[in-house]
Amino acid sequence: MRLTAIFARNLRLCRQQSGLTQERLAEFAGLDRNFIGKLEREECSPTLDTIEALSLAMQISAERLIDRNVPTKEKKNTDF
Repeated sequence: MRLTAIFARNLRLCRQQSGLTQERLAEFAGLDRNFIGKLEREECSPTLDTIEALSLAMQISAERLIDRNVPTKEKKNTDF
């Protein structure tokens, strides 16, 4: 998988796990909402400054946005 695709997948997953809309994430990161959508659809590639702004806005490490091993789904605990 290309790094752009990995970034797009991780961005969407992290944003959703943070409970943020594209609009709210864009506001926190100082970016345009349309740009967030383009990043998630792989229509453009982020700069390092953009990766840093997004990671700070979601309070995650920048490395997580390009990690090839980020699970695509959260494991749910079914033990009660």
